[in-house]
Amino acid sequence: MKIQINSDKNIQITERFEKYFSEKINLALKRFEDNITRIEIHLSDQNARKTGPDDLQCKIEARLKDLKPVIATGKSNTKEKALDEALKKMKASLDKVTGKLKAK
Repeated sequence: MKIQINSDKNIQITERFEKYFSEKINLALKRFEDNITRIEIHLSDQNARKTGPDDLQCKIEARLKDLKPVIATGKSNTKEKALDEALKKMKASLDKVTGKLKAK
């Protein structure tokens, strides 16, 4: 499962941060790795340099074999919390999609 992390100009991605995100994603989505070809993370700062309760957005796009991509979004005041929220939604979506595949 390949992981690609993108961010807007207001968020700097360090090597340490990229490693943290990759490990967290691999752990959270491990049971779906046979179905996922690529994960794309898009981090954005919704209010530029101003802070706010849901200022940071993390959008996860999971590319699945022979299926349309699945997208989940999380918002929070930190990148880590936004990722956690998006991962929670992504796991629920992938459970639903893979459950339908097994039912066929």
